[in-house]
Amino acid sequence: MINPAKIEEIAKQISSNMPQGVRNLAETFEAKTKQAIQTKLTEMDFVSREEFDIQSKVLIRTREKLTELEAKVAELEARLEKQNDAE
Repeated sequence: MINPAKIEEIAKQISSNMPQGVRNLAETFEAKTKQAIQTKLTEMDFVSREEFDIQSKVLIRTREKLTELEAKVAELEARLEKQNDAE
């Protein structure tokens, strides 16, 4: 997710390098831009890094379990086939 503190830092660097008259306008622009960006970011359906990592771990465990179950099914199918051949 985009770090709001980083956006604020960049905006402050830009406004501090401007003449005073432009700086006042820049401060207003900075506040409104920051507000607009934060509003848009909250409207977007992002997941946190923590949520992403948790879901990645769940997916890994699910894949491992699926692999185990596929092996068991293959083994049971082989046994069933042997059993049917023996009859």
